[in-house]
Amino acid sequence: MRKTTVKHLSAVLAGFVLFFCMPLSVSAAEQTADPGDTAWILISSALVLLMLPGLALFYGGMVRKKNVLSSMMHIFAAIGVVGVQWVVVGYTLAFGPEGGSFIGGFGKMFLKGVGPESLSGTIPELVFVMFQGMFAIITPALIAGAIAERVKFGPYLIFILLWTTLIYDPLAHWVWGEGGWLLEMGALDFAGGTVVHISSGVSALAAIWIIGKRKGWPKTPMLPHNMTFTLLGAGLLWFGWFGFNAGSALAANGSAALAFANTQVAAASACCTWMLGEWLYQKRPSALGVASGIVAGLVAITPAAGFVSPAASIVIGGVAGILCYAAVIMKGKLGYDDSLDAFGIHGVGGTWGALATGIFVTVGGTGLLAGNTKQFFVQLISVVAVAAYVFVGTLILVKIIDALIGFRVSPDDETVGLDETIHGETGYNL
Repeated sequence: MRKTTVKHLSAVLAGFVLFFCMPLSVSAAEQTADPGDTAWILISSALVLLMLPGLALFYGGMVRKKNVLSSMMHIFAAIGVVGVQWVVVGYTLAFGPEGGSFIGGFGKMFLKGVGPESLSGTIPELVFVMFQGMFAIITPALIAGAIAERVKFGPYLIFILLWTTLIYDPLAHWVWGEGGWLLEMGALDFAGGTVVHISSGVSALAAIWIIGKRKGWPKTPMLPHNMTFTLLGAGLLWFGWFGFNAGSALAANGSAALAFANTQVAAASACCTWMLGEWLYQKRPSALGVASGIVAGLVAITPAAGFVSPAASIVIGGVAGILCYAAVIMKGKLGYDDSLDAFGIHGVGGTWGALATGIFVTVGGTGLLAGNTKQFFVQLISVVAVAAYVFVGTLILVKIIDALIGFRVSPDDETVGLDETIHGETGYNL
């Protein structure tokens, strides 16, 4: 009898253990990162990082040979400066908990609480941190193209540090962070049309306003010194952009597949229209035009990549090629020295892409073509708000830095070239 009672009690206890442990085991399973999603975002993060050497080659080939190292250093230095800033304070300002509508909280400074076990959706949060960090790095690096060949290195480093902290991080929260006011309003930006391209392009225009033109521009010819660099850079940017856009799905799924396809199609379309426009206007297609058209298409499709059809991406990319080419032509007539066309491609292309998202969106909503005027006007509001914030903010930053320590090199140093006068090196020692 005693043995039977003990046996029954043991069975009851075992049942209680199973009952209470089963939910725990299910919960633990639910908290496990998805291996496929994790692998894809790890690869995407590396692809976006590869875009930075690509950008360095793209920009480096377009400057004069006496400034090739200086231009490339602007890109590589951003990897270091912003790479540290993102871990210390950038991530928490953009995505930190308990933030408001305009800025994230400070709870994740130095990645506090972000470990191997913490998740962001279906991927480890550390993977999300690194993926978003690549976006934070490349955005101020894009601005360098507008002010190339005439700025001091030290003030440039201070500028990108402050700009990332005070301008980029809040923008990322507005559009992508929990509680961000543009996100709550319904603004669509799949991979950074407003956060990355409008912000960098419009900021470039503001910086030019304060810093001024290169010595001798536009009367002195300032032709690209190495178009092979630029073409190679454009190819690396195109390759890396698949991670930039398709990785922004934050999963290995149909949304990533759509963004991947649209990235390819829009870039190809813009390449064709820029090339054709140049052929008609200047009577010959150039390698620089092909490279610029590719980037223009990539920029324009970025905000729409996961929201529109491949057919729409042909239109978005094709129009971008025409608009950005026109903007590059107009800079000479309007008299602003955007050295490597940061505003003409990223500012104009990003603006068109953000608005085109509101026109052509068919995935996760409808756009202007389907009669949804509200989405288009939400996109318009986001464009105006972002452009105004970054323009005024950049003007103030550049003006303060210029007044305190001087942003521009001396005329003599500009004549000799920044490679020798700032870095004590030359790009070609033949």
